[in-house]
Amino acid sequence: MSDPTSMGTVPWPPEFADLYRARGYWEDTAIGDVVRAVADDHPERVAVVDGSMRLSYRDLVDRADAAAVRLRELGLEPDDRILVQLPNGWEFIVLTLACFRSGVIPVMALPAHRRHELSHLAGVSQARAIAVPRTLRDFDHEALALELVEELPDLTLVLSLDRDRPADGERVIDLAGLLAGPADAAEARQAADGMRPDPDAPACFLISGGTTGLPKLITRTHNDYVCNVRATSATAEFDADDVYLGTLPVSHNFPLGCPGVLGALFVGAKVVMLPSPEPVRAFATIEAEGVTVAAAVPAVAQRWLDHQEEVGGAQLASLRLLQVGGSRLPDEHAARVRPVLGATLQQVFGMAEGLINTTRVDDPDEAIIGTQGRPVHEADEVRVLDPLGKDVPDGTPGAIYTRGPYTPRGYYNAADHNTRAFTEDGWYGSGDIVVRRPDGNLIVHGRDKDMINRGGEKISAEEIEDLMYRLGSLELVAAVAMPDAVLGERLCVYVVPKPGRTAPSVEEVREAFDERGVAAYKFPERVEVVADLPMTKVGKINKKALREDIATRLDSSTVRS
Repeated sequence: MSDPTSMGTVPWPPEFADLYRARGYWEDTAIGDVVRAVADDHPERVAVVDGSMRLSYRDLVDRADAAAVRLRELGLEPDDRILVQLPNGWEFIVLTLACFRSGVIPVMALPAHRRHELSHLAGVSQARAIAVPRTLRDFDHEALALELVEELPDLTLVLSLDRDRPADGERVIDLAGLLAGPADAAEARQAADGMRPDPDAPACFLISGGTTGLPKLITRTHNDYVCNVRATSATAEFDADDVYLGTLPVSHNFPLGCPGVLGALFVGAKVVMLPSPEPVRAFATIEAEGVTVAAAVPAVAQRWLDHQEEVGGAQLASLRLLQVGGSRLPDEHAARVRPVLGATLQQVFGMAEGLINTTRVDDPDEAIIGTQGRPVHEADEVRVLDPLGKDVPDGTPGAIYTRGPYTPRGYYNAADHNTRAFTEDGWYGSGDIVVRRPDGNLIVHGRDKDMINRGGEKISAEEIEDLMYRLGSLELVAAVAMPDAVLGERLCVYVVPKPGRTAPSVEEVREAFDERGVAAYKFPERVEVVADLPMTKVGKINKKALREDIATRLDSSTVRS
């Protein structure tokens, strides 16, 4: 039997919780109730578009309530965890809302995750169920889910989605059937109302970027996540007339709740789901659905800019706001957004652990182009510290620390890591190095932790190094970021072979990672074989020197070519 979530969750201190509640930052409302109230006011308005599937707000909440009841009939109780690994589609939204209504806690996995990541997430969360597409991009997710059920004691249910045919019904539950409309909507609503979770209870688990080892789980409560969505909706100036395009994996915090899908549903706007940000289809969808707001990582924004310059036309006429986050957008690309795409750029710098910063729609161009914004909520506390933990003056680089009404006080079941990531008085250090300007806007200068940011997907160097050592032929390994014009960073691994052994090629490494069930975005893209690795004075591998070395090697190869 799985442990109560409260056993692994770090609560806000009572004095902070009381303050946030007294000032109205916490509304004491469950997420599902917010969407339900919008549906009551605007039942016939279109809520979700996914290809030919169009759900009104009434359809959306009725399906969610029916699914909440069916989850209970499957034996899932409030506080049970379900691993959700679904692609962008209406099914993700309905299942997530069903969880929010029933008190079942979704663990937001990514479609790119494989055995390596899924077994870890399911194990740490003690998930009882997993929701997957049957197959996606030629990978059999259902087969892997069944293997995990055999291996993990808590995991017993597989919910499988196939839009062409239902699941076999013996070992696998048909997810499409579970998400179907109710036979009696009023009865389903009454039953779902009776399951209403405590607003201070966990709403979902987001996953960390993973600076050390495998991802950690971030407990987001109904109260803090409603606060998160409300604050980011305000800075994006979301209203009922907006149409939000979801192309990034919606299980990420950015497209889910900053303000993302939930922000749109909170104000009665329309959500349009796409499985990919590929510009031809994305631009056609923007034109067809009148999309007003879209979110992108820098690599996607660059592709959109290049495509629009190449093809021209007025497909983006409705787009008023392009949010870009996940990693820093180079200033030269930021300056192109308004003249090329015709939309206002909103830079977004934040973390699934809480704090979100954005530029504002009415900021001057120099702030929109040259900064990553400022905190979205009046109660966000931010400090910029030197290596000794002292505050630095504005204009000086330092490590950012934060706390506030939607920044949790610790990772789930990670006491050792919490002592490193959080101070005793509750400040969270993300590892990002920033400069704060006198106007409060932040400029991101990088990070002080060992992490590769590949197009917005965070890769732990420690995790990669551990996987490399398992190959058995290596004496020393160091994973570092190498610069890339499209993704910002890619993954390079420096290796020193054991005496008498041969280092694996990059192709052999990628094959080995694939066999171990590692997500493809974590595959090394370059292997540098060296006789030894540079060391710091305290005997640690000098990653800074290696990053400089690979940058030099890349520059040299460019010159030679």
